[in-house]
Amino acid sequence: MPRTGTDRWTFELTRKAYGETLVELGRENPRIVVLDADLAESTLTRFFREAFPDRFFEMGIAEQNMVSTAAGLALQGFIPFLSSYAIFLSGRAFDQCRQDVDYMNTNVKLAAAHGGISVGKDGPTHQSMEDLACMTACTNMTVLVPADYHETVKTVRWAAEYDGPVYFRLGREKVPMVTGESTPFKRGKGHIFIDGTDGTIIACGLMLSMAVEAREMLEEEHGIRPRVVNMPFLKPIDEELIIKCARENGPIVSCEEHNIYGGLGSIVARVVVENHPVPMRIVGIPNMYLSSGDPYELLELAGLTSGNIAGKLMEVLKSDGK
Repeated sequence: MPRTGTDRWTFELTRKAYGETLVELGRENPRIVVLDADLAESTLTRFFREAFPDRFFEMGIAEQNMVSTAAGLALQGFIPFLSSYAIFLSGRAFDQCRQDVDYMNTNVKLAAAHGGISVGKDGPTHQSMEDLACMTACTNMTVLVPADYHETVKTVRWAAEYDGPVYFRLGREKVPMVTGESTPFKRGKGHIFIDGTDGTIIACGLMLSMAVEAREMLEEEHGIRPRVVNMPFLKPIDEELIIKCARENGPIVSCEEHNIYGGLGSIVARVVVENHPVPMRIVGIPNMYLSSGDPYELLELAGLTSGNIAGKLMEVLKSDGK
């Protein structure tokens, strides 16, 4: 998982990037502390636990307590990274995330592992499809979805330096390493990953690799060359870049591993409608629960494929008379 780009990209875990980068940060800054809720083997914070056992706190299956404890540590001058599954942080512990972290504007970093439906066989109870909507609705929260290993490293390092609450989403499975060490990364900014003139595809997380494949499919089969934009920051969103794409390229397709309500597509649509309306389509998880199954089969079931992205762009270009 995924079966996309098998022959061209190296695949790696974003949570591995998280665990390894935490150890590096721990060596550099004694104020870095890590909390986990009985999932250190899965979130890979065990790397930090092994390197700095005196700065690692195993909180047990008590996510609400973990979030509140992290907020207290932040108020004492520490930089706490806490980890759990996205479904638990945005669901079970949302009250503490809102009140103790966001409302109090504490310097807590929320690492949400196993986000989206690519969790696969864990089933719909663990497939977080709503977390980005929950967290972007919080006033002070910065929200990111890094695309791959390299972008996760940058996310974790940036989060450690930024003074304020941060929520970033990691996956369960290995994903294509589509970005590199030199790929731009700045708070609140996206970037043009591949330039083009025939509409724009805006993607985050795992879907960036599929957006690239959709672009190649369209160019090879139809001579259509859309612009591909990587948008790791959902909040603050890069409004300037979105408006630029709407003005220069017209129609937009957004794609994300999240419910069509409240995620990247909804945020982009607001910016477009308020500033430069153009035809748009949102590729995301339909208003449905899925089942337990193979991650890639679930992505196909939800329409999160390069073929569907390409089809939506063709559709929106046609509606614009192109």
